[in-house]
Amino acid sequence: MLQVLASAWALLLGMGLLMIGNGLQGTLLGVRGEIEGFSTLEMSFVMSAYFVGFLGGSRLAPEMIRRVGHVRVFAALASFISAVMIMYPMLTDPIAWSLGRVLIGFCFSGVYVTAESWLNNAASNENRGQALSLYMIVQMIGIVSAQALILVGDPAGYETFVIASILVSISFAPILLSISPTPAFDTTKPMTLKQLMETSPLGCVGMFLLGGVFSAQFGMAAVYGARAGLTLVEISTFVATFYIGALLLQYPLGWFSDRMDRRVLILLVSVVGGAAALVGMLFGMTFAVLLAAAFVIGGMSNPLYSLLIAYTNDYLEYEDMAAASGGLIFINGLGAIAGPLITGWLMGDAVFGPSGYFLFIAALLFAMAAYALYRMTQRAHVPVDETAALAPLYPTASPVALEVAQEIAIEAAQDDEEAETPA
Repeated sequence: MLQVLASAWALLLGMGLLMIGNGLQGTLLGVRGEIEGFSTLEMSFVMSAYFVGFLGGSRLAPEMIRRVGHVRVFAALASFISAVMIMYPMLTDPIAWSLGRVLIGFCFSGVYVTAESWLNNAASNENRGQALSLYMIVQMIGIVSAQALILVGDPAGYETFVIASILVSISFAPILLSISPTPAFDTTKPMTLKQLMETSPLGCVGMFLLGGVFSAQFGMAAVYGARAGLTLVEISTFVATFYIGALLLQYPLGWFSDRMDRRVLILLVSVVGGAAALVGMLFGMTFAVLLAAAFVIGGMSNPLYSLLIAYTNDYLEYEDMAAASGGLIFINGLGAIAGPLITGWLMGDAVFGPSGYFLFIAALLFAMAAYALYRMTQRAHVPVDETAALAPLYPTASPVALEVAQEIAIEAAQDDEEAETPA
């Protein structure tokens, strides 16, 4: 771990600052939208727009990097991110915000692709898994830290938006000044969705449903808090609690994943997360209960991303794992785009009001549990000693991080096979 820090501290520092800016703008828009009188439906389009851009960026950024190189792509996209954050308080219109969110989602996706390819290049075969884990931890810490910064300024003014823009601008320096060799860049041609669905129906359905759950957390949690009448301190604490749960429960669930039928674990985790969402819907008027529900939902749903990828790998040949990455990200992205739109409709005054937020999350997680139970009746599970290793990932990962995780899983499986082969 110390070796990873020594070789990639500047990259990790820069990405941490970027994630603070990203986490801050998402929460800030949810609060500012309420101040500006935007409807829940309008805010749902604003929040969904980020995932439209993110999905587009994950498909187009690799080609941009091949054409002009990592450094130019990173600098250009990060500059756009900083500019859009300044634009938000100047153009307080849902259409302008939606267009800005498409652009900022596209840019963040491209930045992740660039940074993760640099990180992969800086790591060795021996510490690549540690590097990826540390990178994901830095991302979560960045998002959690961002929630405290929202209290620094008045969300009705400019100050907090300026802070977010400054953080993003500063983040360029440690990365661009420390990167020396430009890494070789290549991505694998994705497996077709039909092939992926035939290989792992639960992996595909689960990733789609999980995209909706994650986008509700990342995009609509602050909107829920504002609609429910929470104070600014309560909103920032509520949003942060989702990611604290994700950070603390990722590794315990990963430990169980390597020691039991993953379909059973997917079923249990989904049920627990769905039950927590129902508790939040029914008893969320008590703030302590609201935080407990957010902690459990975040702690159950975010590790599901790694779990579903590992489960899909169990039914893939080594040479197909990297190819499956692009398809899984695309399916997850489609769910993420739909998530805020459906959540916003459910949260409308004419439907369920703010409680529709938790109802949506509960419905998706229970649907995943039900489908996992159904799939258990369709084919036998892969024996535990033959399953692929789980690499910790969060839904913020780009195709590069997912391919690196797949490489780690392949190397771990191959090492196990060599260890079991008689000399």
